[in-house]
Amino acid sequence: MSATLRLVEQLIALPSVTPEDAGCQRLIAERLGPLGFDCTALPFGPEGKRVSNLWAHRPGRETGGKLLVFAGHTDVVPTGPVSAWTSDPFVPTHRDGKLYGRGAADMKSSIAAMVVAAEEFVAARPAHGGGVALLITSDEEGPSIDGTARVCDWLVERGTQLDYCIVGEPTSVDRIGDTIKNGRRGTLSGKLRVFGVQGHIAYPHLAKNPIHLVAPALAELAGVNWDRGNAHFQPTSWQMSNIHAGTGAGNVIPGEVVIDFNFRYSSQSTPEALKARVDSLLRKHGLSFEIAWTLGGEPFLTTPGVLSDALAASIREHAGVACALSTSGGTSDGRFIKKICAELIEFGPVNESIHKVDECIEVASLEVLKNVYLGALQRLVA
Repeated sequence: MSATLRLVEQLIALPSVTPEDAGCQRLIAERLGPLGFDCTALPFGPEGKRVSNLWAHRPGRETGGKLLVFAGHTDVVPTGPVSAWTSDPFVPTHRDGKLYGRGAADMKSSIAAMVVAAEEFVAARPAHGGGVALLITSDEEGPSIDGTARVCDWLVERGTQLDYCIVGEPTSVDRIGDTIKNGRRGTLSGKLRVFGVQGHIAYPHLAKNPIHLVAPALAELAGVNWDRGNAHFQPTSWQMSNIHAGTGAGNVIPGEVVIDFNFRYSSQSTPEALKARVDSLLRKHGLSFEIAWTLGGEPFLTTPGVLSDALAASIREHAGVACALSTSGGTSDGRFIKKICAELIEFGPVNESIHKVDECIEVASLEVLKNVYLGALQRLVA
């Protein structure tokens, strides 16, 4: 059994359902500390709801040498009904060349590969020129308030400069290494309340049904072309996720309807412009409404350069494929790190099973993943 596989299994066995870390970061620190990494635990958040964060840093011998950071999260999404799993989600299980368990792909395999790559790199080059660090949080799958964002603030306060960052999100599509992410669209959410007048369903002339009132506006919103995107980003999309109305009785017209929606927006649009267009459209339909907005993250992009070239070269060497650059998919903690890091790329295992029942990863891909991370270290901070 390889060191990477052994560590993945240990991490899967720790039930770190967000925002719990369940001892994962302690295990990582116990491995890296003896190798000269300064491991700092950074718990943030209100008492009783602390988020676990870890900053593990090993400086290089060169003053002003480049710093490469591996970033990831130990928290995982809930399993859903355990009875739906073929095997216990927190008991690492092998079937047909795959390792099953919650977090196998998202993203305990990446964390294990990062740790082992760092171990092997330091063992081979104890006097490496640039610095190596790991930034690990247990608040990526949750609100993402007291995790990576707070660690980035802490790093800024210390004057720490990040030159390169590899985020271990599962970016591969069909096989390990076929896709890396050099950016992400922004995310803007809204909770829309449309007000009517509650009444008896048999006397609609004495009431105003907010469901009926908002329906034409929702249909129009769903058909808007918000922008065309650009060479780096897909067009902005608008999607509803929840609609709720009613008192629970079948003979009552509700007094309000609540709609949750989300924009995944390109750099061709701004949050302010999107808010204004929604507001204008709703007013055009004569609605009485209010919206609570939440900006989850702005678009970010790393133009092809030193980091993407080094990672692509390592992928060609160890995975045998030419990787494609992409900005598709959801958000990640890269949106926080990019604000303080010159170049950031996301790269990790195949994402087909993430957040699903029977989440898994090809066992053979674990050593490929570790070797790609090791190759990046050798190219960037040796």
